[in-house]
Order: sequence, then C-alpha cells, then structure tokens
Amino acid sequence: MSTAKDLIASLERLGDEFLAVIQPLADEPGIRAAQAGFLGKKGKLSEVMKELGRLPAGDRPLVGAAANKVKQAIEDRVAARLGELADAVGKLDLARTIDVTLPARPIAAGHLHLLTQVRLEAIQIFSELGFVVEDGPQIETDWHTFEALAIPKEHPARDMQDTFYVSEDIVLRTHTSPVQVRTMLTQTPPIRIVAPGHVYRRDDDPTHSPMFTQLEGLAVDEGLSFADLKGVLLHFVKRFFARDLGIRLRPSYFPFVEPGAEVDMQCSFCMGSGCRVCKGTGWVEIGGAGMVDPEVFGHVKIDAEKYTGFAFGMGLERMAMLRHGVNDIKFYYEGDLRFLEQF
Repeated sequence: MSTAKDLIASLERLGDEFLAVIQPLADEPGIRAAQAGFLGKKGKLSEVMKELGRLPAGDRPLVGAAANKVKQAIEDRVAARLGELADAVGKLDLARTIDVTLPARPIAAGHLHLLTQVRLEAIQIFSELGFVVEDGPQIETDWHTFEALAIPKEHPARDMQDTFYVSEDIVLRTHTSPVQVRTMLTQTPPIRIVAPGHVYRRDDDPTHSPMFTQLEGLAVDEGLSFADLKGVLLHFVKRFFARDLGIRLRPSYFPFVEPGAEVDMQCSFCMGSGCRVCKGTGWVEIGGAGMVDPEVFGHVKIDAEKYTGFAFGMGLERMAMLRHGVNDIKFYYEGDLRFLEQF
C-alpha cells in the first residue's frame, strides 16, 4: 500500500511530466488535450488520488495540499503557454507586410431581378415612341380604381377584378389604370404615358399570383385611332422578343375602353406553327387594349369630341414567362438563387 510520501512523490513526478509534455506543443487544441489528460476526470492526477482514501486520516491533508499544488502548477503553465502562443501570433501579424498598391479582391456583384430587367426594358421600348413613366399609389380609392373607369358599384365587371379592400372605399389597386385617371386629371392632352407597378387580385395558380407587376399605357391626342394602338403594340412585341412576330386584336369587353380587344401575339416558340405553349393555335394572349371610352373622358373632364385615346395593359411576369420559358409565376418571388442567377 502506498504511503503519503509515495503519493506526494508521484504527484511531483506528474508535474514534471506535464512540463515535458506541454513544452513542444504549438497549438491550443493540443495544449488543452494535454491538460485534460492530466487534470480530467479520467486523467493521471485522478488515478493517483484514488489512493487517498487508503491513507490514515492524519496524512490525507498533506497529500491533498500536494495535489492542489500540482494542479495549480499545471493550470498556470497552460495559461502561460497559451499566452506565449498568442504573443507569437501577434508578433507575426505585426511583422506582416502588405502591398497597399495591389488591387483589392473582387467582390461578386449581384444583378437586377428578372422582373426589374423586363420592366426597365419595356419602359425603354415605349420611350422610343415618346411614352413617359407615371406612378401612383398602390392603396387607392374605389373611385380612381373603378368608378372613374366606368365600373360603378354593383357592376358585374368588378367580379373579374375582385380585389383586397382596406375599407369600403379604399382598395389595393387591381390594375395601374388609376394612374391613367390621375394623369388625365392633372395633365392636358397630348398625353403619352406608361404606368408600371404592382397590382393585387384574388388569383393564385401557376400562371397567376395575388400580387403581380403590370404595365399599362395610355395615349390621348387628336385623331388617334385603333391603327395607332396596333402599331404601338406591334413595335413593342418585335423589340421585346427580338423577332418578326405578328399580333392580332380579338374583340373583347373591358368597361373602360370601347371598342376593346384581347391582344394576341404570334407564339415566339413555334413562330405560329403550333406547339405546347400556344396549345397548337400559333397565338398566345399577352394583354388587353382598346380605345378609351368617352365616359372615362367625362369623369376626367377631357373633351371626347375633340380627343381620342387608346390604352393597353400587360402583366410583366407573363411577358418574362413567354420570353424565358418560366412555367410557374411563383419562381419570381421565392428568392431561390438557382432560378434568379439564370437571368
């Protein structure tokens, strides 16, 4: 059986052994591992102290004091060694030289969202024809959104554009047509504007979203005709898709234009021969258009006997889908870089 003298000698040897083990170590993980090997629950110090219970009660304080002394010496050496390593790293950092004339590392730049690209490109194309950009609030009055556009309360046409109501007379706009109303109220003809912006409708499927981006156009002047409307839209389609595509205007009902038409363009994928995208017809719908209804002119105090005008509207998400083959409108809003970085 070990005596108190034997245990104290063993503890002193542990201290000397630790000093030899830690000296060549040059990183904190190695030093911490060595410390745990001596002071941990299953470390060498614990193994020696297992003999403490077999000693006479009078000898135990001497051995305990020796154990504490060795433990403190090990901890002090660990702290000192870690300090030496930190000092060495600091000196190396101070000795480092930097050539400040070298160019900085390049930072990867982002790019505009696909919908922003399409919006800016569409604005540029219409600007070639003299259209300027106008903007308006997304939270609109019922009067600007519907009534001024010949859609009174209880009119069945409101069902096509069922919207989100903030209150009885305040809505999230369902189209950017209120911008046309506000422009005609504050400007005198000739007027030639495009109004891009977010709009809101109760739609939710692969090709529709409760929020989407619309671009509408309005021209008011003396002598404007349906032919001018078709010419503007034909110019846009050819420039936007960079192909010699045709368009057609199919008679359709919109409360604020008379006559009104759905705008179809030749399918850009099959050039009109018929494919899956155009469902074999050779044509795809891109928006609505028509001549401004004289009733709308009456609401904004423009002389319908002197002036005529045309208006058109299209969803920019749909235009991007047709040009880039995007098959789900939600891809634009999910923030998935795998999708966004393609454009």
